[in-house]
Amino acid sequence: MNTSNISSVHRLLKGIETGDPSALEVIHPSRYIQHNPQTHEGREGLAALFKRLATTNPRVNIVRAFEDGDFVFGHTEYDFATRRIGFEVFRFEDGLAVEHWDNIQPRQGPNASGHSMVDGPAEATGLDQTEANRALVRAYTEEVLIARELDRLADFISPDGFIQHSPDLTDSLEPLRAALAEAGEHGPAIQYERLHRVLAQGNFVLAVSEGHLRGTHTSFYDLYRMEAGLIAEHWDTREKVPAPLEWKNDNGKF
Repeated sequence: MNTSNISSVHRLLKGIETGDPSALEVIHPSRYIQHNPQTHEGREGLAALFKRLATTNPRVNIVRAFEDGDFVFGHTEYDFATRRIGFEVFRFEDGLAVEHWDNIQPRQGPNASGHSMVDGPAEATGLDQTEANRALVRAYTEEVLIARELDRLADFISPDGFIQHSPDLTDSLEPLRAALAEAGEHGPAIQYERLHRVLAQGNFVLAVSEGHLRGTHTSFYDLYRMEAGLIAEHWDTREKVPAPLEWKNDNGKF
């Protein structure tokens, strides 16, 4: 595996903590597309963000990071005066980052099963199963989460030993089934509506989706660890999608 792009992401994100301005050299100076609605466009926008965060005595930990072609996707924990958990996705061209997406929420938990939002395995295995695992997560998202075929959960998720890191849920299928079946004021409390991207390396797969959480326009990032052709472990973040009038760039969240 070529880890150069992963190393660049480590250098960039740790630059938030160290304040090293050279960390921004991994960003393309003119072609960087920013999808975080709260950050201005380009390398200059990122430099302004780093400067603002430096006042919070920031701490950054890249818990796990994976590579899928030109994409790097990482699972991170931050302390910017408040503790947060995030997923970061970068697209690279010719060794430089040219596009970025993320999904960050306040840290919660541990959940009732004792799992935090970030603990667990961090190294990808079974690289020859990457495409099969990607296809399974795509089908699960489209058929179970979006089409709401909840009776098919056991077709995709391991019935024995399923580990859940979502702070409001616990291990095993039934708490997940109950959460997905919960009714809100205007329909399902959790409603996945569109799958934007599925990134994979070996037994780890990240699905980026859009929908509504109790009526609020929400971005869902779900990371899965696969085992024996089924989902064995799950981490996630959920973030409100701000209204376009609040955006600091015109690229959209997705």
